[in-house]
Amino acid sequence: MANHKSAIKRIRQMHKKSVHNKYYHKTTRNAIRSLRVMTDAAAAAVQLPLVSSALDKLAKRNIIHKNKASNLKSSLTKYVNSLK
Repeated sequence: MANHKSAIKRIRQMHKKSVHNKYYHKTTRNAIRSLRVMTDAAAAAVQLPLVSSALDKLAKRNIIHKNKASNLKSSLTKYVNSLK
């Protein structure tokens, strides 16, 4: 266990931030999964910008790497375009 007050506070902050990041990462992963199982082209076209935006936000906050976000957006766009 940490001995300094600043180290104890840092542990509290990191725990709070990791819970926050985990929530948004999991929410985005679930949105990706739901988009991948869609078969309706119109519904998928509406959902794609929302998922892309969520991926961009995760990349901006360094929760995921920017290239991973780009790769996911690319593969999802290909999938949605294949539905049409």
